[in-house]
Amino acid sequence: MLIDIIGGARPNFVKIASLVHSLEKQRAIDSTISYRLVHTGQHYDAIMSGTFFSDLGIPPPDINLQVGSGTQAAQTGAIMVGYEKAIASSKPDLCLVVGDVTSTMACAITARKCGVAVAHVEAGIRSGDWGMPEEINRVVTDSITNWFYTTTNHASRNLIESGVPEQNVVFVGNTMIDTLLKHREQFVRPSLWVDLALQSGNYFVVTLHRPDNVDDMAALLQTLSSISSSANGLKVIFPVHPRTKAVLSEHVVDLSNVFLVEPLRYLEFNYLVSEAKGVITDSGGITEETSVLGIPTITLRDSTERPETIEIGTNVLAGTDPNAIAHWMSRLLAGDWKSGGIPDKWDGKAGDRIVAHLLSTVKT
Repeated sequence: MLIDIIGGARPNFVKIASLVHSLEKQRAIDSTISYRLVHTGQHYDAIMSGTFFSDLGIPPPDINLQVGSGTQAAQTGAIMVGYEKAIASSKPDLCLVVGDVTSTMACAITARKCGVAVAHVEAGIRSGDWGMPEEINRVVTDSITNWFYTTTNHASRNLIESGVPEQNVVFVGNTMIDTLLKHREQFVRPSLWVDLALQSGNYFVVTLHRPDNVDDMAALLQTLSSISSSANGLKVIFPVHPRTKAVLSEHVVDLSNVFLVEPLRYLEFNYLVSEAKGVITDSGGITEETSVLGIPTITLRDSTERPETIEIGTNVLAGTDPNAIAHWMSRLLAGDWKSGGIPDKWDGKAGDRIVAHLLSTVKT
């Protein structure tokens, strides 16, 4: 059985790592199982091509489509053309896609058109926000998927209510959390810890990447200003894309407690998050990790595809109005925050459940 595992963006590979480790354990028992790690090249930064794979304990990609940057349509087309060639060279029994990026959708479409079954890890999550490209990717991918592996019962219900046969939906847990738990004892203190004289519980981490938050420079500056002024003098660490950093550096000289730093390795970033007072983000995946780590989190979005991080975890949905940030920061600094919990089956074994199901049900 040959399985293609598709990755295109950094969060994909965090989820994929668990699957690779589980497959490797099965390969030691059954030599007929094999896989190809296909990197579309949708994200192609130096960190991804270097230490990222070694941090996660996964091999370099077997195939790199190297699509690079471009518009949504250009990337989608390039990925489809490249992956079609990979299938033509050696047709897999299954295409396994993860998450909700352009690579997920493009490879799922290509696989089905080439007669290859598709399994979707992290299927069924929905934000209801059609302004998010990820929402379109999720719905399109799930409309043509054969096997649906879900992170929560929320996601399973979304699929079943949309007409997906219940026997094709498997609640397995969260492979991103598998990776977090596996590497938690290996987190690495980044050099900026000393450079910025950081102390545990005495700083905030900010991550912003959605176009609504970073493409409008005036809005981004207002958001950062609100975070800075409501942080009660604590340092705010913002790992930022070099392009955004260059533009911001010309404007934020008055935000003395905001530090723009380079993107960090997986093990370094999660060390920083695990020791923070709190996290302010627009990322869905980070809210899953902070919920497991028990770190208070403020999400600067009007909707989320991960409601369990709010209902069970440590996350709150603050909206996109920068003026609302001060309220939540005040509560966090006062210690007025829910303790949170960990959703069902977020126990480090999701990858094993997926592989077990693949081999017992899908294997041809």
